[in-house]
Amino acid sequence: MPVQKVNDSSDLDAKVPSHLQRTSITSLTMTSEPSHRCVKATVVHKGPVISCAQKDGIEMLRAEIKEEDPLQRTAEHTSINVIFFGTLAKDFSQSARQGDVVLLADFTIKKSPSFLRDKLHPCQLEMDGKDDFVYVCPSAGPSHGPSSSEAKYTYVPLNDLKPRTVVNVYGVVTFFKQPFPSKGSDYCSTLKITDQSDVKVGCNIFSKKLEDHPILFRVGDIIRLHRFKTDVFRDSMSLLNTFGWSTVTFDGTTDSPVVPRTSSKSFHFGESDIRTVQELRQWAANQSWISNDLKVSLSMVKPGMYFDLTCQLLAKAVMDSRCILLKVWDGTKCQHPLLNVAVASDALEGESTVVKDRMNLTANVLVYDNHLEVARELKPGTFLQFYNLHALLQRAPDQQPDQSEHLSFHLHGGTSYGRGLRSLPAESPALQSLKSVLEKHVDLVEYDEVNDGTLLEIWYTPPEAVVLPNDEETDAEADTGPSYTVRTCEHNTRRLTLARVKRSTPPLSCHVRARVKKYKPQQLYQCLKLFCSNCKTMEDVPDDSAVAKVFRESAKDSQPCDEQWAATSSASSREPGRTISMHISRDMVGESTHMQLIFIEGTTLDEICVLSRDYKNLVPVRSVNSRMTLMDLTAPFLFSGDKRYYGCKKCSLNTFQNPVFTGVETWDEQAVAKALGVQLMQYRLLIQFELEDQTDTLEALLWENTERFFHVSAVDASGSQDLQDKIQTIMDTIQPPDSSLEERPWLDLCLSVYSVKDDDRNKVCYQITNTEIKEE
Repeated sequence: MPVQKVNDSSDLDAKVPSHLQRTSITSLTMTSEPSHRCVKATVVHKGPVISCAQKDGIEMLRAEIKEEDPLQRTAEHTSINVIFFGTLAKDFSQSARQGDVVLLADFTIKKSPSFLRDKLHPCQLEMDGKDDFVYVCPSAGPSHGPSSSEAKYTYVPLNDLKPRTVVNVYGVVTFFKQPFPSKGSDYCSTLKITDQSDVKVGCNIFSKKLEDHPILFRVGDIIRLHRFKTDVFRDSMSLLNTFGWSTVTFDGTTDSPVVPRTSSKSFHFGESDIRTVQELRQWAANQSWISNDLKVSLSMVKPGMYFDLTCQLLAKAVMDSRCILLKVWDGTKCQHPLLNVAVASDALEGESTVVKDRMNLTANVLVYDNHLEVARELKPGTFLQFYNLHALLQRAPDQQPDQSEHLSFHLHGGTSYGRGLRSLPAESPALQSLKSVLEKHVDLVEYDEVNDGTLLEIWYTPPEAVVLPNDEETDAEADTGPSYTVRTCEHNTRRLTLARVKRSTPPLSCHVRARVKKYKPQQLYQCLKLFCSNCKTMEDVPDDSAVAKVFRESAKDSQPCDEQWAATSSASSREPGRTISMHISRDMVGESTHMQLIFIEGTTLDEICVLSRDYKNLVPVRSVNSRMTLMDLTAPFLFSGDKRYYGCKKCSLNTFQNPVFTGVETWDEQAVAKALGVQLMQYRLLIQFELEDQTDTLEALLWENTERFFHVSAVDASGSQDLQDKIQTIMDTIQPPDSSLEERPWLDLCLSVYSVKDDDRNKVCYQITNTEIKEE
């Protein structure tokens, strides 16, 4: 039955058939018999007509109605959701508006899936239009069809809010948290607002899309909330977004332009909104809780402070799976020496900061845990706002106990006190003062120098070296004590001091005895490298976030490959619209899974890691015009148990034109790489030591000899936490944490001295060879 209109609310009662009984919304339960009941209520919200995937795409509309009986005003659950399906959804959308009174009959009662979120009735009404009765009485008043856009919305002062109503409000933000993952599938924003009434109201916003959340930069910003439901929580009024909600925010600075910030493509904004924003700005500017102390520059920071910082990102580096380093500046010089966090140059994304570091202009901010998602997406040059940043005094790993501590900055995990970070648009009024300060430093020119990062890139194998004869004069016999290492070379030569080695002319092989003063990288997972023997490229092993992104991009709109040589099976994933396909050569069908080479398409990184426990050789692929091709070689081209194998982007052919999968007895990484036209990259371990004896210090690389030194295979270490822990234990023995140089063990080392070309200059390099850790 289509929706019918009546002219007066009293006419609705006359429309009720004699066999129907009027009932209140509060009395409805799952056990109520709805076939002889009807309800009369006011429409407080009407959503759009959408397609319902659970009902084969049938159109549906969700509305919220509220009972206006004066006797029920103090009762709970006076509002209930109503779902209209099919043609009834279209009719109701065209006939009913917010504020209209409706009479509904012959509905179905179902459990409300949104009860815990919207706090409305635990049941919902469903109507499909077959035998249902829907009568609508248009409400009187100018709000039903305004003559001008200025009268379109009514805003309620915060001191006039009543529980369990849907309202529109304006407010000044006194506290906020950036969106964070809730326990469900949504992100949650938490904020507190106030207005000229001085009443403070909390607000929670839940949405799956980050871009739908309010764009807030600092305390004092103005926010407009549409269609938010009021409720009482812990004796205080609170607001929660409900159907059709929207937010618009504005800068709170008094003289700045009134520019709305929102991700919505269409929203109402008129002269009355501009007046409201300006009035709130003027009022807030005279309030004591709007403090300029929140705007702290690096020159004002003191140890132990928690503060907000507006700055520019210069460079970034991934330290480990739980920490990212952000190198930032605001053009001011800190009064305390700033901690310089050591990081390899090839791990640093962005510009060099050497000059700014020396001038005490660069703040190294370590970002942890739940803030990593935002930090990973930041690009050097971006303007940032940190909230609740912590300044701490600490020593660098190579500092002695008697040396003064340096100031470091930490963005701890969690969201307490609004802790977080976000990027700022370059045109933001809040950046005007920052930009003017930064412009004073435009003459600072960064330059390249031979530093630790440069030396880490020197992977060269030493040439054949001259061995000093046995009758060479020794000046190092005074170093006594047991050695933690043993030399495995057959060189018959006496030890030299480090000072003597540095005076020698390469090429040379010699023996030294020294202690480790320090080593790099301090984060040992960074010592694992990928090396191409063909083009001599060396690079870091991609972190899981970069690999996972490649998998996500490849899985988008992926259609199964169609290859004549492959047998294919497919299954639906848990994500709607994504299919997982497995392909194997028809020549391998029926063989043991350990003999098969399986091509897998449409998976996430987590899914293929789980599958690799049961299948020895998994090759992730994607479909291009229904033809199979490898994924971007940022991702591994082969998963084999706990191991991942990578291909060189420069040297790999990456082709499936004429694959040959016969005549191979065992599929290992070499055979798979050959069949796929991939140049296999080798895992290598690279560590730089600073050695010291009584005469001098010297920096030496451990590269070609690393696996023999640690008795650990690099490829095995890539997939084994136990082997990684073994390397860490050895390094903690060589350089115990918080130990002095005299407390560290002596190392007997075979050292190769050689020279390489660097910018048309000969550079002398040192590499540890033919040396092993003593086995217990």
